[in-house]
Amino acid sequence: MPQVDPRQTIQDAAEGGYAVGAFNMHNEETTEALVRAAERAKAPVFLQVGRAIVPHMGLKRAYEMTRRVAEESEANYVIHLDHGPWDEVFEAIKLGFTSIMYDGAHLPFEENIRTTRKVVEVAHAFGIPVEAELGKIPNADEQVDWSAYYTDVAEAERFVAETGIDFLAISVGIVHGVPLAKPQPLDIQRVKEIEAAVGIPLVLHGASGVPDNEILAAMAAGVHKFNADTDLRLAFRSGIEAMWAQGDRQLEDAMTEGRERMIAATVKKMELYGCAGKALPAGKR
Repeated sequence: MPQVDPRQTIQDAAEGGYAVGAFNMHNEETTEALVRAAERAKAPVFLQVGRAIVPHMGLKRAYEMTRRVAEESEANYVIHLDHGPWDEVFEAIKLGFTSIMYDGAHLPFEENIRTTRKVVEVAHAFGIPVEAELGKIPNADEQVDWSAYYTDVAEAERFVAETGIDFLAISVGIVHGVPLAKPQPLDIQRVKEIEAAVGIPLVLHGASGVPDNEILAAMAAGVHKFNADTDLRLAFRSGIEAMWAQGDRQLEDAMTEGRERMIAATVKKMELYGCAGKALPAGKR
């Protein structure tokens, strides 16, 4: 089936008070897991070509694999570039991505504005929405001064106004990966203040390991896209390890079990985010 409109998908979530899940794939089996979960949950899904798979197989091959698996399904899906650097963003546009994230968060603020604005100009000319990030997200269990990592509300307001982005990824206590120690609580008040200042849907990366009650609170405060990878990757890994623990088994057996566990874990995320049951029938896409 063809892709659904990413702007409308997020707008529907914002109007409906739920969020859409955005998940990374790592090979064919994990791509199938995400698509089958979307079918099973009757949920829209952002299939994210991200930072792990691009070095592994290249952007073009990763996109083609994702598109092929998704087109053979009945899922409501968007193929989204996650954390794309400058050159990769324009390659993604040429390849046919319908949603992109340009990551200039590591740049000085003024340069982030300048480069993001240019990406938006080009992407919008092709009808493609742009997500960008403001603030910094540390790795799990990294010791940081959170005051230097949180997204600044005034900067967020200026950044959105001057770049014209469609979705803003923010830092409010999230991390990449799942922390072993007690996680930093999300700053829900900051989410509310940013949402009021920018007036566009917000995104939280690093949603793995965040307690359910905080996910729900962030959603109520204005987050309508959650990016999660580690929880699902660990589910896939658990299936492989469980199969190999039985002795010498075929790799295909292990990957099949991993895929099934990842499907179940993804469906749970979709149910938590409230997007389960929100897929559009084929005739209404």
